[in-house]
Amino acid sequence: MFRRQTSGSVICTSCGVLVGVNDDRCYNCGRRNPGLWGFAPALRALGHDMGFVPFVIGTCVVLYGLTLVASGGSIGTGGVFSFLAPSRQSLFLFGASGAIPVFIADRWWTVLSAAWLHGGALHILFNMMWVRQLAPATADLYGPGRMVIIYTAAGIVGFTLSSVAGAYFPDLFFLRGGQFTVGASAPIFGLLGALVYYGRRGGSRMVGSEALSYALMLGIFGFLMPGVDNYAHAGGFGGGFLAARLLDPLKPERIDHIGIALVCLAASILAIVASVLHGLQFMQ
Repeated sequence: MFRRQTSGSVICTSCGVLVGVNDDRCYNCGRRNPGLWGFAPALRALGHDMGFVPFVIGTCVVLYGLTLVASGGSIGTGGVFSFLAPSRQSLFLFGASGAIPVFIADRWWTVLSAAWLHGGALHILFNMMWVRQLAPATADLYGPGRMVIIYTAAGIVGFTLSSVAGAYFPDLFFLRGGQFTVGASAPIFGLLGALVYYGRRGGSRMVGSEALSYALMLGIFGFLMPGVDNYAHAGGFGGGFLAARLLDPLKPERIDHIGIALVCLAASILAIVASVLHGLQFMQ
């Protein structure tokens, strides 16, 4: 699958035109090393998102299953939103974020790991549906590397804001900081923020307005439903918007964006591993 092509033409990973596999720069969009050392065809076979969507869904499903196993007999079987909910202890073990893990247990790295965990069957189902819809669309406009950077940055900003709010901000009727929070919705809102910025930057206004409509709809839903971490949503949207502004969707994706994206994914996995290793001492 990852066989390297050493001669002939390949499709530029940024703009999709044919270039020489060994060309230093794409003549159409200006991207450096458009053939990715001959691995561009193999990577394109993974899709426009370079396999990010199946990676996220697979990792989240596996972690959800592990948190259920670690919950033992404490799996939630109550209402719709708590059906098949892992125990708080198992979520803490695998890297839940919030005021308690970050400021009381000093698990600051959980702002990276919390986006990969979920608090129930319906929670993970809806979030993975949104990831499947928004991640490829964002990758088409920004490139897969920048999409992963936006996703990761939005999760960090969202869970950091939620944790700080839970520790220091007063509770309001519909806006409360997270004492204990998980879910991919913070980076999902980040993808929406990136699409909104794309429309404002000069790309498709229709894309931006549709993304804003989705964000408002989900935001209103969050205010109406109990237990939704609206600080994480707001922080994720703002983090994604700012990251998109720094990355500029109207400029071609660079090879270093792919490298940074791989670092982001590696850091997220390491954060989960660190959470488990650190959390075991609390379970003894």
